[in-house]
Amino acid sequence: MEMVERDIAGRGVRDARVLAAMRDLPREAFVPASRRDQAYDDRPLPIGARQTISQPYIVALMCEALQLTGDERVLEIGTGSGYAAAVLSRLAAQVDTVERIPELAERAARQLAEFKLNNVRVHSGDGTLGWSDAAPYDAIVVTAAGPDVPQALLAQLAPGGRLVMPVGASRGSQHLVRVTREGQDDYRSESLCEVAFVPLMGEQGWPEP
Repeated sequence: MEMVERDIAGRGVRDARVLAAMRDLPREAFVPASRRDQAYDDRPLPIGARQTISQPYIVALMCEALQLTGDERVLEIGTGSGYAAAVLSRLAAQVDTVERIPELAERAARQLAEFKLNNVRVHSGDGTLGWSDAAPYDAIVVTAAGPDVPQALLAQLAPGGRLVMPVGASRGSQHLVRVTREGQDDYRSESLCEVAFVPLMGEQGWPEP
């Protein structure tokens, strides 16, 4: 409750459904046991495999930017700990989330199952290619930074849908952008703020090191 009031609502997030979801879901359940005393700090934390759970404010900001009303089908790229997918499960009808690191996908699936979040499906694969089996999506959120927005994700976005993703250099500062599909080949892009994310690896992202 203090985290939400201080670091999320206190920094300008106004979507009541986003705030309620983040009050309700315990972030400590999605971080390693050794980090649970830091679970409500407003910063990313390591979760293994050189990946992190995102800063709570950024999770809330990205969820709010998707402009969800509750009926949407959402695709998340970069499951990580499963925390953002859990938040999205409270905001949308169906969430498909893709993680390229199998051990993280398995761990997140187990954690989400413990919370009985039955509207989330976890997939293991190259997130830069999206998840075409359940496309098109009303909203897509990408939790790693790519050199640009993957064409596969743009193609899987439904007309009128929104995509939120950090874009920029593989290290350092990137821009969080929101892309709205306004027609078959018509996309409108806007920059929301500067952010810093781990790199998006895959066929349509950064090459594997």
